[in-house]
Amino acid sequence: MSRKNYSAYDPEGRRKYMTQEEGRRFLKCCRRLCRSEALFCTTIYYTGMRISEALSLTAQDIDHATGVIRIRSLKKRERKEFRRIPVPNSLLSALRNLVDQGGEGPLWAFSRTTGWRIIKRVMNAAEITGIHATAKGLRHAFGIRGAIAKIPLNLLQLWFGHSQSATTAIYLDVRDDEERTLIQRTWK
Repeated sequence: MSRKNYSAYDPEGRRKYMTQEEGRRFLKCCRRLCRSEALFCTTIYYTGMRISEALSLTAQDIDHATGVIRIRSLKKRERKEFRRIPVPNSLLSALRNLVDQGGEGPLWAFSRTTGWRIIKRVMNAAEITGIHATAKGLRHAFGIRGAIAKIPLNLLQLWFGHSQSATTAIYLDVRDDEERTLIQRTWK
């Protein structure tokens, strides 16, 4: 596959990721949802996981002692592969409360389609439109935030579950506000 296919932008130059401001609006609108749906959306926001990966999470995938969520990579079906992503303590606490009331099995008992609809509903409420107003836009935004925060590429690669660093490197290819944020580091 050529490098051209790996980009944070579509062939027309539209970004595939949410900006930091859009992310703030997304999180604010999540607070208006019922607790379970809000946690579903914020878990995806803070981990960059896919909807199917989120829906497969169980109480055993939340490691409160180390502050990580363990995610089984569903793209690598031929072998069991897990990745661990650190998350904010506030999310861990909220997930603990969800688990305490939910019992065994998956944390969320709705379908992938319902998960997609929930995310789209929050995007609409946050007035986020375009190709990035999706779960994949949340995934891409996770990568962009990591690049701006100077997370080493190998850690981002691990958190995404990418086998090739070239796939992860797309998150270093930013423009507009994110590009300006990166270049400002050289002005100090």
